[in-house]
Amino acid sequence: MNILIDKNIKEKTKDFYIGVMSCDIEIYEDDNLTKIVNNYEEKINETISIEDVIKLDKIKDARDAYKAYGKDPSRYRLATESLYRRLSKGNKLYRINNVVDIGNILSLTFRKSVAVLDYNKIIGDINIRLGTSSDEYYGIGRGKINIENIPLYEDDISPFGSTTSDTERTMITKTTSKILLFIVSFSGYSDLNSELEYAQELYERFAKGSNFRQYVI
Repeated sequence: MNILIDKNIKEKTKDFYIGVMSCDIEIYEDDNLTKIVNNYEEKINETISIEDVIKLDKIKDARDAYKAYGKDPSRYRLATESLYRRLSKGNKLYRINNVVDIGNILSLTFRKSVAVLDYNKIIGDINIRLGTSSDEYYGIGRGKINIENIPLYEDDISPFGSTTSDTERTMITKTTSKILLFIVSFSGYSDLNSELEYAQELYERFAKGSNFRQYVI
């Protein structure tokens, strides 16, 4: 599987990079992971107001990137910003399974959009490009989304993910056995290798992760 970033994205946002990780995993419940999620929920609600979310480093960089693409970041929010806003208002995260919960922890830790995808449902190579007005895109639990001028991930079949919302086609289910993980940075690549190492640590600890492969593009 080859993964390429379209030159149009790099021309508009030179600090756009992605940390990539694939690994085998197992789906199961883990009370210790639940405690970590609970701690994040409480800490963010107590320390970050909803007005301050857009001022957070990394999130501000991503919002500026959306503006450079011609997209209103307050109308089409980055996935990580949506998580922070949800918790700052006192709401809880949706609990799906251990593999998705780890992705949310990573996103909250790094303040970057993190995509956790079913590797075996992706067909062919991946092109990361800006969406167009002709793209048909349906986000998980959100229906049809205007994906124009938002970075999306496309395989041989169709777009299957973006920095705002993923799709049902590649979402994690009980039958998922291998994942592809993206850590999306609009702030350069300097932190991505250490972030990938932390991601591996969590998937080893809470999802019996194995056969890891990591790189930065």
